[in-house]
Amino acid sequence: MPIMRAAYTSSFNAEDPLAALTVGERPEPTHPESDWVTVRVRASSLNHHDLWSLRGVGLSADQLPMILGCDAAGVDPDGNEVVVFPVVPDRADPRGMSILSEHFQGTLAESVAVPRANLVPKPAELSFTDVACLPTAWLTAYRMLTTKGRVDEAEAVLVQGAGGGVATAAVRLGVALGKRVYATSRDAGKRERIAALGATAVEPGARLPERVGVVIETVGAATFEHSLKSAAAGARIVVSGATSGHEPVLNLRRVFAMQLEILGTSMGTPEELAELLALCVRRDIRPVVDEVVPFSRVANAFARLASGDVFGKVVVDHTA
Repeated sequence: MPIMRAAYTSSFNAEDPLAALTVGERPEPTHPESDWVTVRVRASSLNHHDLWSLRGVGLSADQLPMILGCDAAGVDPDGNEVVVFPVVPDRADPRGMSILSEHFQGTLAESVAVPRANLVPKPAELSFTDVACLPTAWLTAYRMLTTKGRVDEAEAVLVQGAGGGVATAAVRLGVALGKRVYATSRDAGKRERIAALGATAVEPGARLPERVGVVIETVGAATFEHSLKSAAAGARIVVSGATSGHEPVLNLRRVFAMQLEILGTSMGTPEELAELLALCVRRDIRPVVDEVVPFSRVANAFARLASGDVFGKVVVDHTA
């Protein structure tokens, strides 16, 4: 059986997820359905989902070993340069779908198998490093702003907890779409980098000079009260994460008095990914990249993500 290099988990470690990471050889991917194809991966990027997998969240022991990674770009069997949409049909999942590295092997390998319908053409104007950042974090941010947040109806946006992949993408996209963007961070260095992206950087909980039409919320309990207080009448608070806790105190009187919409979302669709790619070309947007790491040092990429000091995406170059 042909083998390939891959980064995977064959055990779980809730306290020290990096200790559960293995870099070694795995079999080349197989096709569970006739419409699946193999993509030779050129670049991938990490998400906190990968660290949660190493901790054992969302995986069971009988699924191991599992190749990690949701995001990838590469070359399909016909030689086309493609971006991989990471959500695949899954009859075994109650949702009817799953993300690569949940029930099907992930992208942190030389090759990944996906349905052909999950392949989105890569624009020539964007590098493999650029597009490898987009399918999870950037697509989530794009959907939060556009499909869910209806940002075209707003003048100003608040992004909570900028620095991570989704929040930083939301800052970059919001500015590119011509909106006044406010973004919070506890870290003074990250606030400087947020300002360099064209946003107004503020400390968490700070009073804004105006109320906003869209709030991008990935932090949860620690920031949700501030999100409510910062929202203008009729604003949309769009939630795709809760890194500080998922049970915030919620002032329902403010919700109904201000006629606020609280909307949940995750990921997006292949069509939205194609829209995002086109927007990046049209507006000359490039993802915020914290570091590009060769696959030979993929363990360093995981350590960088786990450090908490990341600003933007950590990308793995599979050609190095």
